[in-house]
Amino acid sequence: QVHVVESGGGLVQTGDSLRLSCATSGRTFSTCVMGWFRQAPGKEREFVAAVTWSGGNTMYADSVKGRFTISRDNAQNTGYLQMNSLKPEDTAVYYCGVTTGMLNRAARMPKTYHAWGQGTQVTVSS
Repeated sequence: QVHVVESGGGLVQTGDSLRLSCATSGRTFSTCVMGWFRQAPGKEREFVAAVTWSGGNTMYADSVKGRFTISRDNAQNTGYLQMNSLKPEDTAVYYCGVTTGMLNRAARMPKTYHAWGQGTQVTVSS
């Protein structure tokens, strides 16, 4: 079982950067695909990015490609989401999830993930 805690959110202005962290506990993190999702008020949770256990393969939503970078440090059981050139439409609660599944189309769906954190709020002002 993996316990997940996100941090690093905050209030920033358009064009600013933030780095989110996803700290985990449990022995299975290093073998899990890690994903970041976000949920804005009144909207469904949407896929942002995912990375394989090795960190060698990544996947991004088109809306963040080129601006966000997902990474992980298995020695620290921690994942990261570097967010650059932030826009007001990036405003949401960001969640980190882990899954023993593979990095494929299913990794874009929240139901694929079996452990989630409580989320961290990111607000981008215009």
